[in-house]
Amino acid sequence: MDIAMVAHPSVTLIIDLSEGEGLGYDIHGRHERGSVVIGLLPGDLRVAGRGAGECLQIRLEPAAIAAVFGAATELSGTVVSLDDVWGRDSGRAEDRLRAAASWDERFTIAAEILGRRLGARPPVDPEVVYTWRRTLTSRGRVRIDGLADEVGWSRKRLWSRFRTQLGITPKRAARLVRFDHAAHLLAAGHAAASVAAESGYVDQPHLHREVKAFAGLTPTAVAVAPWLAIDDVAWPVEPTHPRGAARR
Repeated sequence: MDIAMVAHPSVTLIIDLSEGEGLGYDIHGRHERGSVVIGLLPGDLRVAGRGAGECLQIRLEPAAIAAVFGAATELSGTVVSLDDVWGRDSGRAEDRLRAAASWDERFTIAAEILGRRLGARPPVDPEVVYTWRRTLTSRGRVRIDGLADEVGWSRKRLWSRFRTQLGITPKRAARLVRFDHAAHLLAAGHAAASVAAESGYVDQPHLHREVKAFAGLTPTAVAVAPWLAIDDVAWPVEPTHPRGAARR
């Protein structure tokens, strides 16, 4: 198996439950193995593995990352070993999940582990959470000045707090969300010209530039990306729900 992951508006936790060599990740010429945390905007990332195996893939909205990992800003644009973030707790979590009798039990264990961590640290500012979620519901087509007015902050304060707590600027977040919407339309078989219009891009070349910037691929290549093809199956409820499994 060797597939390219496509940027997504969430932080992805992949817990490798395989025996033996397990999963490997290549990003910017660096190689990582085992369980990892994939921050926002990881760049050109490929996942590879040999033989049969299993992994648990969890997507978390950025507002939860500061609580779960304590390092939202440091995770942005990176792929980090789970051991480096959780220490010995990483191995304990893997052992519990690997020993579970069913996937439902694994989902329950994962929710318990994450829930315990969510309550262990101060939450992200509610104004930042609101801004992120409004960006999601608008599919990235939102004015930052308007959001600052909605939360009662200045544009400068919102920009600073958002970037400090989530590791990404509000404008970059809106671009990422808009790209994600466009990428899924492409994967659903829509023509690039109609995707550009529906997603709010100026024209098709604008769409091409943004897809290239976020995925390192052309719109045609993104349309057949296997990572996108399983999204509707793996994430039937919502992308921020801490439940999802991938088997290889």
